[in-house]
Amino acid sequence: MSRVDVVVPCYKYAHFLRGCVQSVLMQKGVDVRVLIIDDCSPDDTPQVAAQLLAEDPRVEYRRHQANQGHIATYNEGLLEWADGDYCLLLSADDMLTPGALNRAARVMGTRSEVVMTYGRGFWTADPELELPQTLDTYDWNVIDGEEFIERSCVEGGNLVTTPTAVVRTSVQRKLGGYRKELPHTGDMEMWLRLAAHGSIGFVDTYQAFYRTHGQNMYTAYAGPRDLRQRAIAFDVLFDEHRSRMCNPDRLRALSRNSLAWAAFWAGMAFFDRGELEASRECHGLAMEFYPAIRRSASWWKFRCKQVIGPRLSGRLRRVAARIRHRRHAFPELPATTDTQPSANIIPPVPFPGGAQ
Repeated sequence: MSRVDVVVPCYKYAHFLRGCVQSVLMQKGVDVRVLIIDDCSPDDTPQVAAQLLAEDPRVEYRRHQANQGHIATYNEGLLEWADGDYCLLLSADDMLTPGALNRAARVMGTRSEVVMTYGRGFWTADPELELPQTLDTYDWNVIDGEEFIERSCVEGGNLVTTPTAVVRTSVQRKLGGYRKELPHTGDMEMWLRLAAHGSIGFVDTYQAFYRTHGQNMYTAYAGPRDLRQRAIAFDVLFDEHRSRMCNPDRLRALSRNSLAWAAFWAGMAFFDRGELEASRECHGLAMEFYPAIRRSASWWKFRCKQVIGPRLSGRLRRVAARIRHRRHAFPELPATTDTQPSANIIPPVPFPGGAQ
């Protein structure tokens, strides 16, 4: 039976900790261990952890005397503690679905070239009340690492919901830990680094609950900060692991193109909300990532919006939306030469609710 070591970093998440750890301990078909690393939480994490330790010998606990940050905490667990066949980083606010670790272990046990397996994430505010309909029937497949990298470049970002990513421990130790200069996209850079050294497995079912609660770490990196961190993650990949790819320059250009368009549309959204400084920063990044974007039709349409300003642009956008809605609700009548409506023409029926 394969062993999976699960590292649970915890900071101010005592109220989520029990559900997270129990979702690991209830996994069937694998041998599991859990390490809770308390990064000097100011809440009652020590008390909750003590209860879990008393209830199950598979649970271990460490508490930092001073806050070290999430990157150092991740690396402590993955590189210093984990020594099972596979390892998983599971934030204390997330949970595994039943059978997730066994599904991942079966893929990796079947295919020795697979360095990481991931699956679908179920995003929810309350995992305890929401469960995917079925987890018994599922497909899985394996893709070449460079194909995974190319898909990431096309997406311009992270393909993996982090709590679903089960990694081969020997490879994790060989490639090292998370990078401190990437507090937001350290996981994305890790998946790309792993893909440069092996194949990636995908389990086509829900493998974990990603809990949304308004204080998730990603919320602090919206807009330009997120885009910059993504760009750095790709740069690290192509600077440090280019020898492991057939055409790294093409892939880098592809990632830059995708990031440029992501920055452009983010800038448009900020502009429409009247957040002009963020809009300018995003469009500056778009030009930095892909200078030719300035020759696109979309870019010149935006320049026209800049000239008339966000307020008037917003009004025109709302008027256009109403016109489109009206045309949809009241299709144009067939052409006729009569000055009065033809008796053969049936008046259009408005939408329910009396849409005008």
